Order: sequence, then structure tokens, then C-alpha cells
Amino acid sequence: MNDQGRAPLAAAMKAYAASGALAFHTPGHKQGLGAHSLLRDLVTEEGLREEVSLADELDDLHRPEACLKEAQEMAACLWGADEAIFTVNGTTGAIHAMLLAALAPGDEVIVPRNVHRSVVGGLVLGGARSVYITPETDEKLGIAHGVTAETVRRALAEHPAARAVLAVYPTYYGVASELREIARAAHENGVPLLVDEAHGAHLKFSDALPLDALSCGADLVAQSTHKLLGAMTQASMLFRKGGRVPAERVRRAASLLATTSPNYLLMASLDIARLQMEEEGTERVARAVRLSEALRARTNELPGLWCFGKEYMGRPGASALDVTKLTVNVSGLGLSGEEAMRFLRGKNIQAELSDARNVLFIVSMADTERETELLFEALSALSREYEGKRGTAGWSVSTPPELTAALSPREAFFAPRESVPLALAAGRVAAEEITFYPPGIPAIVQGERITAEAIAYLKEMKRIGLKATGARDSSLEWIDVVK
Repeated sequence: MNDQGRAPLAAAMKAYAASGALAFHTPGHKQGLGAHSLLRDLVTEEGLREEVSLADELDDLHRPEACLKEAQEMAACLWGADEAIFTVNGTTGAIHAMLLAALAPGDEVIVPRNVHRSVVGGLVLGGARSVYITPETDEKLGIAHGVTAETVRRALAEHPAARAVLAVYPTYYGVASELREIARAAHENGVPLLVDEAHGAHLKFSDALPLDALSCGADLVAQSTHKLLGAMTQASMLFRKGGRVPAERVRRAASLLATTSPNYLLMASLDIARLQMEEEGTERVARAVRLSEALRARTNELPGLWCFGKEYMGRPGASALDVTKLTVNVSGLGLSGEEAMRFLRGKNIQAELSDARNVLFIVSMADTERETELLFEALSALSREYEGKRGTAGWSVSTPPELTAALSPREAFFAPRESVPLALAAGRVAAEEITFYPPGIPAIVQGERITAEAIAYLKEMKRIGLKATGARDSSLEWIDVVK
């Protein structure tokens, strides 16, 4: 057993910087020697000295044998995996590797329609074919929750050739589905369960939160260490447990997609984030839970605002809740989420995301009473400002309609395309993906046939101020379709 009270990769970097070795290798700033003063201020002198990658002492991401191997083994031990792989291309890179490891071109994979756009990107890269299943929709909140185990079982029965099931757990809004039953359904059909757990790196550290994906029986898990823990942005992990997806195939896929010049500051931040959770993770997450629940209760006393909690769970696709996610529904004030988020930004509060009806806030292991009190004061000001002015926003739709795939994402990506006015695009096959980000769930996936309902949805989201990504014309006046 490794001594978990160390950060071996971070220690190796510090030792190399202190050795005084004269650098005749990349990066070009030569351990800060040629760094601009702005970069020095940004990264710090010590950070620049440790920002190297070619020394033998620092190991190799593509063939870890020393300090990096040890750091990854420590992470696997803490999160309960057989193997952990550090990624520096965000959880997007981990998801792409997960799909390429588990699937071959032409394989079918069961996928919820509310997946992040990175899953669609993985399908384009690997050539697997998605079998979309419909998540449970919450009409009151205007958001999608998870899928049910019964929906997964039905999809597997209808598509016996499917080679994997992919689940989103928990959702961006913190809602957890019955993942243990979904894992059982997948395994009974002889296929692995792949999980996008981008928003669940902290679940392992609190009994008050939903059970983490690995404990539910997942085979491969892509996790954003940077989103809710202490790693730097872009630093994530890919976990493997069991033998349903061969270990060597997972390693080859991760290596294929990883840069040959990984940033060691990002990788060291993963090592240090693991150490921090080893030392004080339980206490920090417990504080986040306590602060969140207190803030939720106080918010629900404010006129026009509603923040759902555990009492709202126990419905299809919504078995449990990560209470550190605070989804504040502003419909009672007659506002769209985007309008509410702009008001709060004026109060120096930056939310995680907004949608047609809600604003989402994350209370992480970093927050204290000070931060949640300031957020409550801003929400109180929002309630006072708009109470009695209800109905000023209004909307006709809030969740994207279901579309039918005419081509696979890969086929549509490489197909000849042309631009047509969005108003005239009904019946055409989309050649581009249109996503309102965050949360990054595509409204239209390339290869899907566009409908009048989809066009109305895009126009409505644009009207209430949400910003589209992925479209060549960000104004959404035109859309690329298959020629």
C-alpha cells in the first residue's frame, strides 16, 4: 500500500526544480528564465521552475513507471478503482478515451439524449453509433433528469447488438438516477457501463450525497477533478474497475488522445487534489453539504424563488440529489434564468449556469459561511427587486424536442454541407451541433433531422438570451445542413 500522505508527482517536480539542472530542453521559457513579467505574475517563479516535462525524474504520461505511476495508483486507491489515468484535456478527453476503449467503429452504444457534447465528439472520433434513449423530463423545472433502469433494459432488449451503455451521473443539476440498477441491467446483458461523472468527484467523501459511480458498479468513469475539487481547470481522471473493458485497451485509447507534451502543473494539481481529499476531504465536503442545506432552506423563504431539495427526489430518473448543487427556480418572479443571472452578476455573484427557468449555483469544498451569506444577500435582493413584477419574461418552451437521427454523428460530420436559413431548415439533416453552453447538452446533434419544433426551441432560447455554441452562425439565422 502506498503512503497516501504524500504527493509523489508534485514532490518530484519540486526536487527537479531545486536540483539546479541547466535546462537545454522545452519549454521555451526555460523554467522562467525567458518568461514575460505578466507570465511570472500569473504562474509564479516557483511554478515556472517546475513547469518542465522531459526529465527522467518526472516520468512519462504515456508510459508511467515512477512518480506518475505512483500518483495514479494513489488516486485509484482513494476512489476505489483498479486503475486511474490522469488527463489534461479535461473530462472531454477522458470521455473520448472511454468511448474509444469500449467500442469499435460501427458498434451501437446506448446513450441518454441529454449527454454532454463531448460524448457526441467521441462518437464522431470513434465511429460508434448512438442509440439515444429519452431521459425523464421535469416540466416544472424545465430540465431533464436521468434515465430509468427500465428505459435502459428496454433499449438493450430492442438493440441486442449494443456493446455498451453510457450514463450521465449525476446530471449538471446534481440529480442522480438509479445507477446501481442501470449497472445491473448492462452487466446482465454482457456489456460495460460507462459513466460521465464530471460532476461527481466529491461524492465519495460524504454519506449525505448519492453513491459514487464506481461504488454503483460502473466499469469506466470519467471524472472532473477540477470542477468540484482542488485540481486546476482541465485536469481530470479516467477510472477503470473490473475487466469488462481490457486495461490495455483503456491505456492505449488514453495515450492516443493525450498530448505528448502534457502540462505537469495540471498533472501535479491532480496529485495534490487527491492528497487534499485524503487529508481533509470528508470534513470539507461535510461543510459544503451543511452550508448548502442551510442556504436552500433560507432561499425557499424568499418570495418568488424555489430551490428543490431531497424531498423532491424519489421520482423516475431522480433517485437522489447532490445537495451541494443549488438550482434556484426563478419562474415565480417572471424571469428567465439568464435575466436573473445578469442581475446577480451586477451584485458581484457569478452563477455556474442559467437556463430558461433556473439559475444554478455550486457550493464546493472551498466555500465558507462568508460566501453563502453573500449569495443569500444577492438572492434576497433579486426577490425584492422583481416580486410583484411577475410575467415580464415568459416563454413557450424550455426543453428541446426529441429528434430522429438520419445519419450517425460521424457520417454527418464528414458529409458535404450547405447553409440554409434556419426558418427553412425543417426536414433537413443537421450537419452541425447546436448547444447552449453551459450545460453543454446539444439541442441538435449533427445527423438529426431538424423539425419545426426544434427551430422554435432554438428561437426561444435565443430570445431569452442564452448563447449558442457549435453553430457556424452564432446568431442562428443560418444553419449548416447535409447537402
